[in-house]
Amino acid sequence: MQATKKDTKNKEKTLRPVGAELTFALPPPNPCNGTALRKATRRVSQLYDAVLAPCGLRSTQRSMLIYIARLKAPTMGDLAAALVLDRSALAHNLKPLERDGLVAIEPAPEDRRSRLVRLTKRGEAKLAESMGLWRNAQARFEKAFGVERAEALRSTLALVASEEFAEAFEKAGRRS
Repeated sequence: MQATKKDTKNKEKTLRPVGAELTFALPPPNPCNGTALRKATRRVSQLYDAVLAPCGLRSTQRSMLIYIARLKAPTMGDLAAALVLDRSALAHNLKPLERDGLVAIEPAPEDRRSRLVRLTKRGEAKLAESMGLWRNAQARFEKAFGVERAEALRSTLALVASEEFAEAFEKAGRRS
């Protein structure tokens, strides 16, 4: 019996043989900027997570703690914008930090519909504990990649993460 795969695009759920030719041309390997960025992000996260492991934080969690500390007690909306996350993803990612007592989420005094995120004393201590490990990861990255290249990479990635780039991307789509 020949192996088959479900064709999820077809509502009738017809099966096409595994290995059968596709009805569209695949792009050449590695031309997708989104895929390349995701792969690179996963790799760097894995490397930093391994270095941060002794303090019990993942790189994504540490990033959230850093932004909360920098912004003092941001609203959920301000923190989501700073991290380039949608609010539901932010809420999902904050749950373990809140559960572990590293952050507190509370209504804003001036508008109780708005919620503020703040570091707890335990969160401040955990962030301080992570600093030496993060410096180690950062130094290892720059030694492997090169200091100048790392600076240029951060600058380029900051541009890609910016609102201006998102607007230019949307504008480019309207011209097509």
